[in-house]
Amino acid sequence: MNWEQLLSTQRYRTGKIAKSNGKSDLRSEFEKDYHRIIGSASFRRLQDKTQVFPLDKSDFIRTRLTHSLEVSSFAKSLGQNIGENILTYKKDPSFTVQMKEDICNVLQCAGLIHDIGNPPFGHFGEDAIREWFRDHLHTLEYHGRSLDEILTLQMREDLYHFEGNAQAFRLVTKLHYLVDDRGMNLTYALLNTIVKYPVTSLDIDSKSRDIKRHKLGFYHADEEIFREVETATGTNGSRHPLTFILEAADDIAYKTADIEDAFVKGFVSYAKLYRELQEMETLYAQPRSSFRPAAKLKELYGRAEDMHVEDPEEYAVKNWIVRVQGFLINCATYGFTSNYDAIMNGTYPYDLFHGTFAERLMDLLGDLAFREVFATETIYRMEVSESVMINYLMDRFIGAVIGYDDKEQELGTIDRRLVSFISSNYKRSYHFHAQGKSEAEKLYLRLLLATDYICGMTDSYARRLYQELTASVY
Repeated sequence: MNWEQLLSTQRYRTGKIAKSNGKSDLRSEFEKDYHRIIGSASFRRLQDKTQVFPLDKSDFIRTRLTHSLEVSSFAKSLGQNIGENILTYKKDPSFTVQMKEDICNVLQCAGLIHDIGNPPFGHFGEDAIREWFRDHLHTLEYHGRSLDEILTLQMREDLYHFEGNAQAFRLVTKLHYLVDDRGMNLTYALLNTIVKYPVTSLDIDSKSRDIKRHKLGFYHADEEIFREVETATGTNGSRHPLTFILEAADDIAYKTADIEDAFVKGFVSYAKLYRELQEMETLYAQPRSSFRPAAKLKELYGRAEDMHVEDPEEYAVKNWIVRVQGFLINCATYGFTSNYDAIMNGTYPYDLFHGTFAERLMDLLGDLAFREVFATETIYRMEVSESVMINYLMDRFIGAVIGYDDKEQELGTIDRRLVSFISSNYKRSYHFHAQGKSEAEKLYLRLLLATDYICGMTDSYARRLYQELTASVY
């Protein structure tokens, strides 16, 4: 792979590489992407979508929007570090200063939209949608045949492996109505960067040593545009190199933020964090010059006491988070630059923290958050309530869209009203892409139409709609 092709400015609508036209707009194509994103309703909706704690009343706790802003910031910083390293050490003679600026802009945009397709209620919402399809696809019928019998294998697997990452690609390429049915019409470099798993649902292997095969990257419905993107950028089955950087930025953001949010909410104490960090340092020896997280946490606590800070534990944990983020940015930079040739050849199968002390630290932070937050009764109670809402919405809207656009029979009174709730842009996209398709393909697109609508909901809207449809509130 080469950077000139990887940083393709081609767009779906124009079908050609954009060039400067000498007019007053001096923005690069990737800077134009940035303004398209932040001006979109889909991006604004992230302010009311769960990161960890759904429907939280606190102004401090992160949402998908604040998380995405953090990922965007870390991704751009990593791009600056890595781009400068490539230039300084002449790792690639064709790499230019302009390319460094371009990868920073692409990564900044990618951070903003990497979670834009996620349904309400965080990752649990994804799980609930997958499980709904696995439980119901074989029980629902269309003209006397079960849905799983009508759909092709790939269509079924798409639904069984529903994935927010694939939904993000779908949203920005088709569902966001800007000028026509080609979505935000973003550059191909950016589109390829957000696809963490460049495989179909038939090629998923969660046990593969190559992380690019662990989940679904794009739906069958969107495969044609993805193939065009990967051809234009020259990845052809491999991960885009910038995807590794985006993934590292996402990991840094959520694993450190989950601990900070958990501390503020009272799930994780200073003493608990310090004790677990000490145990990790005892188990896993590290170079003398390496960052020592337990020692740094204790040092910050001592500093807070010396300064007579009112809450030295809060001071220590919050400042420790910042120090850890800097350490992890350095580790990810090393992970990319030390494996540069393998990444550019498409043969590197791991994340950027693989084989480093940072990997141990990231594992600990993730495990601690799971044990002390995600596996607690408080979160379980929230998730049970969320599953009731998601399942109800799936029941009603999937049931309604099955018979939508059916020339042989009309929708019932309630189903017509339910379909009327769905965004006109989404229905316009369905009709545009259903033209000339088989009945199985149209049915598949209608099922996606329902998930498109549900995924576009904010947490508050999903709860309010559930309450309205069940006559729970007036």
